[in-house]
Amino acid sequence: MQKYLLTIIVGLGLAASAVYLVVAKPVAAQTEQSSVVFNADGTVQVPTGFRKWVFVGAPLTPEGLNDGKYNCNQPGGCTRSNFPEYHHVYIEQKNVDAYLKTGEFPEGTVIVKELTRVLNPTFPDSSRKEPSGRGYFNGQYNGIDMTVKDSKRFAKTNGWGFFTFGHHPLPYEKTSADRPVTECAGCHIANVAATDMTWIQFYPLLRDKPGY
Repeated sequence: MQKYLLTIIVGLGLAASAVYLVVAKPVAAQTEQSSVVFNADGTVQVPTGFRKWVFVGAPLTPEGLNDGKYNCNQPGGCTRSNFPEYHHVYIEQKNVDAYLKTGEFPEGTVIVKELTRVLNPTFPDSSRKEPSGRGYFNGQYNGIDMTVKDSKRFAKTNGWGFFTFGHHPLPYEKTSADRPVTECAGCHIANVAATDMTWIQFYPLLRDKPGY
């Protein structure tokens, strides 16, 4: 009798475990965070986890080469460049793969650009000397911009929405509204409309489509 009861108890335990696995897995999938989170008012939350995505490039526009604070040659004093130095650009692997196959990014693609200052410039062109030589080196984080492909939501700007969470040191703003055309989208429409509104020419992985 005791052996019979033990067999029943073990059987029930295994059945319960199987039910748990079947039920629990979909719940976990449902709670997985999207790469972009829209709020009820149309703003988006600051992206997280993007530094684990594919790093596609880091264009550099040092202030010293753009009439900024290390190159004061403008009438009336110094000006500042539009973007503070390095543009570290990240895209999810699945969307990089899609672009390499089709030449276009799929709906829902998110591109994050995180800015960093150059490290403590000592020369007028914003460069400095290190053991490797004179050049430019990454300094502090200084802002996040983000673009999102949604052809219906952003039909007026060629299918892409543009957001910024501040051009300043950490912490960044927690949310951003879609930026005006004159602030972001207009420049992309004028210069890179033919390459899905993205500066592909600056990212060798996307531009040259290496076969690896």
